[in-house]
Order: sequence, then C-alpha cells, then structure tokens
Amino acid sequence: MKRAANKSERLLQIEQLLLAHPEGLTRAELARRLGVDRSTIHRNLADVPGYIYEEEDGRLKIDRRADLINIRLNLHEALAVHLAARLLATRMDRQNRHAAAALRKLGHAMERWAQRISRHVLQAADVMDGAAQRDDPVYLSVLEQLTEAWAAERKVHIWHQNEAGERVFEYLLSPYFIEPYAIGQTTHVIGQARRLGERSWDIERMRTFKIERIRRAEITREPYQPPAEFDPRIYLADAWGIWSTDTEPIEVVLRFTPRVAPRVQETRWHRSERTELQADGSLIWQAQIAEPKEMLPWIRGWGADCEVLAPDWLRKKMEREVREMMRMYGVGSHDTQPTRFFAHRREGEDREDWQPLIEHLRNTAEMARSFASYANIADLAYIAGLLHDLGKYSIEFQKRLEGGPRVDHSTAGAKEL
Repeated sequence: MKRAANKSERLLQIEQLLLAHPEGLTRAELARRLGVDRSTIHRNLADVPGYIYEEEDGRLKIDRRADLINIRLNLHEALAVHLAARLLATRMDRQNRHAAAALRKLGHAMERWAQRISRHVLQAADVMDGAAQRDDPVYLSVLEQLTEAWAAERKVHIWHQNEAGERVFEYLLSPYFIEPYAIGQTTHVIGQARRLGERSWDIERMRTFKIERIRRAEITREPYQPPAEFDPRIYLADAWGIWSTDTEPIEVVLRFTPRVAPRVQETRWHRSERTELQADGSLIWQAQIAEPKEMLPWIRGWGADCEVLAPDWLRKKMEREVREMMRMYGVGSHDTQPTRFFAHRREGEDREDWQPLIEHLRNTAEMARSFASYANIADLAYIAGLLHDLGKYSIEFQKRLEGGPRVDHSTAGAKEL
C-alpha cells in the first residue's frame, strides 16, 4: 500500500515538474530532481497519463491543453466562481467553447452540495457558447494561439488590423499578459512587440493589442523570458482600463451634480481617486489617469450631470462635442447667429481647428497689399482682399460648411457644385 502511495505521489511530482518546465525535462533530469534512480523513472513513466509525452530529442513534456487541474471549493468560494462566471458571460460578446467547458466542469463539480449556485454557473456556460453570442472562429483561434504562446513562453507572429480597418500590420510579440476589458466587451494582449515588414522596428516596444483585431497568429520557436519586474498590477495601475503610457499620469478633475453625487460615491472608480463633497451637494472627483481619453465614454455616460474641470484639453474636447450634439439635434445653433464664422473646412480636424473667416480675409488682404505695394493702389488692394470672401459671412454658408452640399469657394457667395 505504501509503495502504491509513493508511486502515485511520484507521478504527481512528475506532472508538477513538467508543468513548471514547459521546455521539457529528460528522464535523467527527472530522476535527479526527484532523488531516485533512472530505472525508477522508467518504471513510473509506463503509468503516466496520456497528456505526458516524449519528444524526439528525449525530453518529456506535458500537453497543457489537456485536463490538468483538480479543484475543491467551499460554499463561499463557489459564490465567487458564480460572480466571475456571470461577468464572463455578460461582458464577452463572442462564443468561447473553452470558457463554456470550464464553467460546466465547475458547475457539475458543485452540483451535489451547492445545487442552486451550480445551476446558474451552468447557465452562464450555455451563454458562452450560445447562438446569441457572436460566432467568430478567427478570434477563438487567435486566442488559443496566444494562450499557448503565453504558457510556453514562445514569441508569436501576429497580423493586427488597425482601428480604421484599412490596413493589417505584422508584429513579433512576446505575450506578457492577457487582460479582459469589460467596458468594451473585448480582450487585450500586452507585451513586447517588434513590427515586421516594410516599416519594421529595430527595437521592441511595450504594446497592447485588441485581440478582436488580430486576424491571424502563429506561434514561433523563438523563446522569450518576461522581465522579473513586469507586474500587470503596476503596469495598469494608472490606466482607466487598458491604456498605459510611458509618461506621468494626468490629473483629471470632474464636478458631479447633487443629483448623481451619491451614486458616484457608491463605487470606487479608480485606485487614485479622491472625492470632496461641496456645500451645494455637488461632488468634486479627482484621479491620476494614464490616458484620460479612455475615460470619454464614461464621462459622456453621465451627460449633463458631469462637468470636466481639468485638464483643459479634455474640457475643450467635451465643449466641442456638446456643440456638435447641439447642431445634430438642431438645438439653438441654426436659427440664431453663430458666435464664430469660418472660411474653410479642414478635413480630419475638429471644428475649432478650421480657419476663421476673419483670419482668412486678413491674410488675403495682406497678400494683396504686398503685391500692389509697387503702385499707388496698395490700400485699395487691401480693401478688395478684405471683401473678396465676405459672402461667407452668412448663416446659409456656415450651415453648408458644417456638412451640407459642397460649395464653390471661388465666388463671394456659396454656389453649390
């Protein structure tokens, strides 16, 4: 009986050693680490599970895709599994048969002693591979490749599509961490990456890739070693979600109205946040954020109950968005005199970066005066320059500039093309 127990324990030790060494171990190395003769290892290997196999070079390895983990939970730990399962099922929009299988195993394991919780975990599993989820085999294949590369510490060749969807760039990536992003219902891989192809990089840089945009992934034979100092808790400490920068975090200051101040205080939104309740019931909220642009959907979600006080560029961006929404909904802009008039619309830029009409007229007038300075008509040319586009000082032209029919800028009026 003791001999059988020793053998069972040794098989478990072999399994743990191979899990700890994805590069594999020889029989001699196993014997040395376990303090037994090689003949003992030879005998024990006859009874190892099927997921332990031997490579041509004599190294024993473990198939990490096999069923490897046994787990025992108490009732309160089971509730934690239920909460995690619900988040997984409600915050991921793509089918994932691996997640569904894991939840079913957990659900069945709890069935005898926590039947009600077990039932809901099994329902979460049905959501994960249900027809309502998006069927994206490319995403699942990429996720599998990244998982195996991460576990084996192998670099992976990825083809990543840019945000506009117009180009695909190739990278050689060392995956350090895989992070879910509940707000966007997405998953991201973080690690050192070097761009390949015609615009390749000579050095590796820390990058975060949205896995849903990776169109292809292939594991390479090239190993990597994550730096000992890398800790995702530190790397993402200042992030609002998954955006990190090499620069110092930026202080964001918001004012919430009395109507929503209690709701804001119910949740700790960021580890660095500080709040101060004002005499009128409003709330000042402050935090150090790596990239405040990532906060925009959250800020917009509060509507008129949230005012950006700092940084100034973020406040101005929200001001521009408010003006755009006013024009979209026809509130107070088209039927009244605009506060600013513009001469030209600059494609790809915010409205506040367009050329003001008065600036355009003055520039043209100065140019006309400089050309006519040799004669006695410089002042006359300056006046003509000021008047040449005066027709643009009209509500109708400004409306068209906002996105209406194209106009011919060569005339004083706004003739449609």
